[in-house]
Parts: sequence; C-alpha cells; structure tokens
Amino acid sequence: MGYDSHVNNPPKLPKHTSTISSLDPGLKRGGHLKFERRVTLLSLSAGFPAVVLCAFLLWYDNYTARVQWTVDLFLVIIWLGVSFNLKQRIVRPLQTLSNILAAIREGDYSIRGRRASSGDALGEVMLEVNDLGQTLREQRLGALEATTLLRTVMAEIDVAVFAFDGKERLRLVNRAGERLLAQPATRLLGRTSTELGLAACFDHDEGEGPHTMQMVFPGGFGRWDIRRSTFREGGAQHQLLVLTDLSQTLREEERSAWQRLLRVLGHELNNSLAPIKSVAGSLADLLSRQPRPADWGDDMQRGLEVISSRADSLARFVESYSKLARLPQPRFEPLSIGALVRRVASLETRLPVNVVPGPDLMVKGDDVQLEQLLINLVRNAVDASMETKGGVGVGWSNNNGQVEVWISDEGLGLASTANLFVPFFTTKAKGSGIGLVLSRQIAEAHGGTLTLENRQGLRGCEALLRLPL
Repeated sequence: MGYDSHVNNPPKLPKHTSTISSLDPGLKRGGHLKFERRVTLLSLSAGFPAVVLCAFLLWYDNYTARVQWTVDLFLVIIWLGVSFNLKQRIVRPLQTLSNILAAIREGDYSIRGRRASSGDALGEVMLEVNDLGQTLREQRLGALEATTLLRTVMAEIDVAVFAFDGKERLRLVNRAGERLLAQPATRLLGRTSTELGLAACFDHDEGEGPHTMQMVFPGGFGRWDIRRSTFREGGAQHQLLVLTDLSQTLREEERSAWQRLLRVLGHELNNSLAPIKSVAGSLADLLSRQPRPADWGDDMQRGLEVISSRADSLARFVESYSKLARLPQPRFEPLSIGALVRRVASLETRLPVNVVPGPDLMVKGDDVQLEQLLINLVRNAVDASMETKGGVGVGWSNNNGQVEVWISDEGLGLASTANLFVPFFTTKAKGSGIGLVLSRQIAEAHGGTLTLENRQGLRGCEALLRLPL
C-alpha cells in the first residue's frame, strides 16, 4: 500500500536536516541516499540466501542447462523485483512525509497525504500529519484574522499609538500618531523619541502607571493621558506609548459641570430672590400710601423678617457650595477601622447606635475626613429611624481585599435613589443637600465607593462604604 500526496509527483522541497543531524551525527549531507542504499542492501540480503540455495539445488540435480539457467534467471528477476519494490514501499511514504513537512515549514498547509487511515502504522502517521497541517492552517487563518482586526482597530481609533525599540527608535505608528506629528509614517519610522518630540513621555517611570501632561505637538496641543508598557518582539524588548487627548473630554465635562452648577444656582437664587422681590415691592407700596395704615409698622417688621430669612438661606447655600469646592486632598495615614467606627457611634446621642464587631482591619486614609463621612451617614440613619422609632446599626467586614463599612437604619426607606448624590437635593425640611455629595467625594478621594440602597426584605436602607485595604 502506498502513501502519496494529493498532487501527482509532488516537487521535492528542501529538507530540514538539522533535526536528523542532531539525532544521528553520522547522517550528514547525503544521508538520504545512505538510508536508501541500506534499505536496498537489506532487502537484497533478505532474499539472497534463498536464491543461492535454489540455484545450488538446481545445478546438482538432473536438469538440463537450459532449464537451470531459465529458472535461475526467473528467480533472480523475482528476487530483484521484490527487493526494489520493498525499498519503494519504505522510501516512498518517507518522501511523501518529507514533502508534506517541508511544505508545512514553508507555510503551505494545502498538501495532504493519501490513504491516511487508522489501524496501519504508516497510515496513522500520515493521518496525524494531515491533522497537523489542518490545525496549523486554522491557527494561521485565526492569527491572520486577529492581526487584520488589530491593524484595523489601530488605524481607526482616535488614540495615538507608538512602538519604540530598545534604542527608543520608532518602529510602529498608527494614523492618529501620524496626524499628531503631522508627518507620514515613512518619515517617522526609525527616528528617535527626542527627534519626534516625545522624549518627555519617557521621563515618567513606567511603574507609576498612567499620568497626564500638558504638551504641544505639530498636530495638536492640550492635556494628554500618557500610558507606557513594554513587550517583546523577536527577542528584543520594545516600549509601547499611547497618547490620549483629554482636552476635548475635559472641556465637555467642564461645560456639563457649569451647566449643572448654573441650573442649581439659578434654582436657588430664584427661590430666594422671588420672595425678596415680592416683599420689597409690598413694603415700597406700603410706604407710598398716604395716610399709612395704623399697623404699617407690624407689616414692615414682618416683611423685613422675610427678607432677612431668605438672605440667610441664600448665605447658607453659598457657604455649603464653598464647602464642597474647598474639600482638601486627604492625608493618608494608617488608622483602625474598628476604632473609627466605635468613635463615630459614640458621638451620636439621640439614639443608641448598635456596633456589630468585625475583624481588626487597618487602612490608609485621612482620619478627619473619614470621620466626617461616617458622621454624615450615621446622622442620616438616625434621622430616618427617629421617624419610625427604629434602630440603627453599624459594622465592618473584609471582602475581597476591601473593607466594607455598613450603616443600616429602620426608617421608611428611599422612595427614589436617582437624586441621592445630586448637589443641594434634599428631602429634609432643613437639609442642605450636600452631606451625601461630600461623603461620596471623600470616599472616591480614598479610592473607594459609597452606595445607598433600600434593604432587601427589611424596612429601611443601608449605606455601604468600600475602601481598599
């Protein structure tokens, strides 16, 4: 049974002799012919004793010379034919396998060996080689598709991407990088970071993570988010530099923040100025009357009190906003969560606060700011529980590398959580609407989060503060 490739008489591709040479130092250049010669000699040696014995018996029996020569010639022909056919049966599959493997090495996975079947030693080898070629073909197609997708994304994203080698020479740049430097890739590749004006991006230590920098380029200027990472290609280390323009995003966020601020300021100013204007007009009309009413003094006093009250409310609003704007950066110091929670619970005198003990946990944070945060949350919980004569509980735990501090109440719960962290939004008659906003700012400044939700299956709500350990 033979094992051939799908193509007739496949061309002999160059062989990879490094593996053969490493296995047998004697099989160097010309080792393939040496193997064929050995197979030929072995096949001839296998039939030689039988042919000699038959010839010997024929010559010593009573046969004519013609019969003896005819039989001897016939035996030799059969012997040589079987021997050379045996050689071809052994060498031909190996040549086919060599062609297939050479094609695979060259990246051609289309050649397949015929008669690949199980239950036969060479058939199973051919079957495995065919499966190997199919697997490599599928992997190459997947790699090509992934590479094409990556190149498309690199070309289309609005983020400048640069790849530098160990000598800080540019090896790769996308379209956004070309626009940023206002030059085509053909003129940029091979130039150093200093020549491209990107040397300042390498002054920042890679281990410190992303950072922002105000920079001017031929194709744009503003504040840029700079990210660096390293990768290896061809055994050499390269550096990947990614520049993201934050100017437009910051301007949009700034514009949105100003719009929200103006809406809040306009609403609060209208609430204060409208009654002031109305009362002032009434008082002016009262003073213009002749003769004045007998109780004009009382009306004047009440009107001035309304104006004073609204002015005080407006002053408190301005003070509350300035408090939000003046929140300082936290001073990180080691502190015990348990001690902090117990201290805050002891400050509340209107209701007893039940402290649920937790593990001994230490975090780095600003003791004063975190205390103010917990005071705000405990005060809100007590305010809610006093309406229903319920209780308040606080506790802490360790969850996946974070400390979780919870404050639960037994109040009426939250009708809506949409506006909880909107500045100056409050449901309390005398509330300022900045307590939760200030608390969330403190939590985020410490790398944590603050959430407030209704309790599942129970009355009231629960505030959850998460801080990194």
